[in-house]
Amino acid sequence: MKKILIIQGHPGKDSLCSSLAHAYHTEAEKSGCKVKLLQLSELKFDVTLHVSYKSEQILEPDLVLAQQYILEADHLVFIFPNWWGMMPALLKGFIDRTFLPGFAFKYREKSPLPEKLLKNKTARIIITMDSPPWYYKWFRNAPGLNALKKGTLEFSGISPVKSTLLGPVRKAPQARIDSFLKIVRALGSRGD
Repeated sequence: MKKILIIQGHPGKDSLCSSLAHAYHTEAEKSGCKVKLLQLSELKFDVTLHVSYKSEQILEPDLVLAQQYILEADHLVFIFPNWWGMMPALLKGFIDRTFLPGFAFKYREKSPLPEKLLKNKTARIIITMDSPPWYYKWFRNAPGLNALKKGTLEFSGISPVKSTLLGPVRKAPQARIDSFLKIVRALGSRGD
């Protein structure tokens, strides 16, 4: 049975991202996957990594549990809005606090390249945006997508990392929102 962890990074409770996360969750469970959903807005943790990696910052219980869920998962699904070309601070803080040395990667004495500690996992990144996805990808070089995909997930050994860009969301008619939900339900039904 495939184990999936959905990490929903929009800080609002009634957001499109939250609806997408629930739609994915429902369909993935129907297809026989074991699914857990982390709504980051419901976790209690300090989003600031105060001491960098030079000393240890004690993890709050919600982050300890999140790390356990990440380790148990075969597939990670990140859902968040594109804000200023990037992810919301809530998701960035979650990554800074959980994808730590000794958990996601390990520095090596005689190599500039780290040991990747999260191998044998795959991921899907789903980003909502106000601009058309082609504009974000081709004219803005997809900064938030690349930061998460290359700078965090692939750096930690997670591969392949696929993406789904949904937009424009601003002033979208209900038919477009419904089409986004349909896309995400299809991904969930495939466990992708």
